[in-house]
Amino acid sequence: MFGLRKMSTQSRPLDVITIGGSLAGLMASIALRRQGHHVRIFEQAPTPLLHDQGAGIVAGGETQRFLEQYDRTKTPNSVPSHTRLYLNKKGGIIHEESSLQHMTSWDLLYNIYRSNFDGIKTDYISQDRHDRAQQGAPGEGTYQHGRRVAKLEHAGDKVKVFYHSTIKDDDQNQIKVEEADLVVLAEGASSAIRKQLCPSAPPKKYAGYVAFRGTISETDLSSKAAEVFIEKFPFFHDKGIQILAYVIPGKNGSVEPGHRLLNWVWYWNIEDMESNEYKAVFTDKHGQSHRWTLPPGDNMSEEVWTRQKQRATDLLPPQFAEAVCKTKSPFVQAVADLEPSDSGVWKMDEKVVLVGDAVAGFRPHTAASTSQAAFHALRLGNVFAGEIGRDDYEREVMEYATHMQKHGVELGQRSQFGDHPLSGGYGQAP
Repeated sequence: MFGLRKMSTQSRPLDVITIGGSLAGLMASIALRRQGHHVRIFEQAPTPLLHDQGAGIVAGGETQRFLEQYDRTKTPNSVPSHTRLYLNKKGGIIHEESSLQHMTSWDLLYNIYRSNFDGIKTDYISQDRHDRAQQGAPGEGTYQHGRRVAKLEHAGDKVKVFYHSTIKDDDQNQIKVEEADLVVLAEGASSAIRKQLCPSAPPKKYAGYVAFRGTISETDLSSKAAEVFIEKFPFFHDKGIQILAYVIPGKNGSVEPGHRLLNWVWYWNIEDMESNEYKAVFTDKHGQSHRWTLPPGDNMSEEVWTRQKQRATDLLPPQFAEAVCKTKSPFVQAVADLEPSDSGVWKMDEKVVLVGDAVAGFRPHTAASTSQAAFHALRLGNVFAGEIGRDDYEREVMEYATHMQKHGVELGQRSQFGDHPLSGGYGQAP
């Protein structure tokens, strides 16, 4: 068997293919490249850069530790939030507690990681910081877009990776094959390769509610709204509803006051994915249906968004209603559960490893999806440095996944279907 124990101690660089080029794939790939390995990322999107996902991220401890250890650019990466607030329906503060947290954005992290992994230059990273990231960097990093992986097969001491192009002018029916010593699966909860490797794992399951999301410039806020939003973390809870907001980096990752964005997330109950409301919410203004995510980019139908803005005016504290109604390009994601597979994270004789949401998917209340991916990358680096073994890695990863997945269910059920102790009161939804 050509297993991890042999791979983590051998002298020659490994040929690694990471399937999935979002945050989890980039973090794991950076950690492996820094060990001197040759890492290629296969990303199915047909463009060289993934587009701004429009999402804020609470940068937890593991994410901060990953940035401290691996980000050579040392780019400012977050906006501080000093206070957690809970509001009532009128917008008054019913509870307040000091809590320092770091708020960032998907697009800033993505661009920081790309600068560190394959040296791509974007407006998010200054030239001097970009040069610092690549100077003397060990290993090799290549980001290959437009590659959708169809299946994996054993090939002696290697893994065969079968893929086809997603680029418009390519022959998308032609299957190509490349080999790797190690494959990192970072495609997320809906990965077809995950289903191949974990056929008995529970599928992703809808949780009974969705998350409307959006951002606005902090300069568009009224003074009353700014008082509760700027560098604070306010919440409003009541029966069947939760909304929260925090300030994140703005255009090109700017963390300068006046150039940042307010990011809000509003959880809304829709019981059934086959219901008329669910279908309406996830049908874009061009008539195309989406199953799990209606992406950002002015895609929401005018009828759906008009109705939701009216609900905001009727049901939310005025500060939150203002933020929602001023949003120009909302998007929505279905909240889902994905339990970890009981077969573990190492597959195909230890030549394939699952990371990020391919291990387990958490409800967003935990703010732990990015932290989980950072934890995996940090510990994977320890494995290939010979500091921990495969068994210890798998045990830690599975314990983290099992705990956080259950915790997310508890938080979500209390928020959307129970009685939160700091609820604010609004009456029944129209």
